[in-house]
Amino acid sequence: MSRQYFGTDGIRGTVGVAPITPDFVLRLAHAVGRVLKRSEERPTVLIGKDTRISGYMLESAMESGFNSAGVDVVLLGPLPTPGVAFLTRAQRAALGVVISASHNPFADNGIKFFSAHGSKLSDAWERDVEAMLEQDPAWVDSAHLGKSRRLNDAAGRYIEFCKSVFPADLTLKGLKLVVDAAHGAAYQVAPTVLRELGAQVTTIGCMPDGMNINQDVGATHPQALVAAVHAAQADYGIALDGDADRLQVVDGQGRLYNGDELLYLLVHERLLQGQAVAGVVGTLMTNMAVELALRARGIAFVRAKVGDRYVLEELDKHGWILGGEGSGHLLALDRHSTGDGVISALSVLAACTRAGRSLAQLLSELTLFPQVLINVRIALDSDWQSNAQAQQVLREVETELGDSGRVLVRASGTEPLLRVMVEAREAAQAQACAQRLADAFAS
Repeated sequence: MSRQYFGTDGIRGTVGVAPITPDFVLRLAHAVGRVLKRSEERPTVLIGKDTRISGYMLESAMESGFNSAGVDVVLLGPLPTPGVAFLTRAQRAALGVVISASHNPFADNGIKFFSAHGSKLSDAWERDVEAMLEQDPAWVDSAHLGKSRRLNDAAGRYIEFCKSVFPADLTLKGLKLVVDAAHGAAYQVAPTVLRELGAQVTTIGCMPDGMNINQDVGATHPQALVAAVHAAQADYGIALDGDADRLQVVDGQGRLYNGDELLYLLVHERLLQGQAVAGVVGTLMTNMAVELALRARGIAFVRAKVGDRYVLEELDKHGWILGGEGSGHLLALDRHSTGDGVISALSVLAACTRAGRSLAQLLSELTLFPQVLINVRIALDSDWQSNAQAQQVLREVETELGDSGRVLVRASGTEPLLRVMVEAREAAQAQACAQRLADAFAS
């Protein structure tokens, strides 16, 4: 059974357009509550959100839906997605709910769920919820309605958790940082964590008004951070997205480090500390240079489908703890059950502080391959995999690149597009090969 509402990271869309409407969200919460009550008589769920103005409306609808199914609700207010995951586990709740559309513009919003262990839920669980949505609601009577309360110190508890993963023998004193929270959920948390660990912190993207989340700031628009780091003469800049589960870093020279490089740094740091790293999980988009560098150090590398939930699935399958995506979703399962931009930033800063070396120096042995991505518009009903001419060109390009490059052709999940990606040691070769493939698939 395919899923009608759930995508790779919960349910997401434009507010006011189905399914991101208050009536659907109420029905969704009611259905989720009924699924939860199959295994627990009186479950409790936690609800957090980012800073979008629509969060108030959707939070109210979700609260009512859960209460109507006899489920108790704890409201956390604005809090990073990984903070909700942490508190769900710490509070022994049955479920954590995040109202957020992550890096999307403010007009979008979404709903995603965490298990009692603070991890993403399975496809099978999502299918159960969708099946329950097809049934008529079963409102509980007044005596069995759920109750709601607010956890007033939710942000403070999460701040202390973040600080607890930073090595006790290290300090950030002497470091000058710029923090860009994308006017999102970490606008208070991230600067506070870094200041309390000793850093001198300047902020941008930390004044949400309900409608400016991710607007020209944050991990998806790092140019603002580059300029701010230069203006402040800072050592590093930390960019998060709207729900603070992804990270980009800028150094004092204005160089931007993406998730692929930061993932390699996490591995490098553990090896320097004498820790064994059995394997690492990336995605189909992870730069080939990372894979080759890891294999040269005897570390296994596996590619998952794009999406942090699929990275987590591969980590669980292999029993490994480190994985991530180029977008900045990084997983270190011995520190948190999900991707956490603040904790990832602390890991990067701890590595630099402990080594007494800059980020550029620590990553000097890793040079990413040039990567060219071309979007090719195709018909909705196009059978692009049966295009004999294009498949012939694909084989030719793969032969030309050999072990010194990589090709990935995949259909977009949301638009009538083919995404053609080519990596090679030389930028000119990557560009030429990608263009040959794009032309072949477009014809």
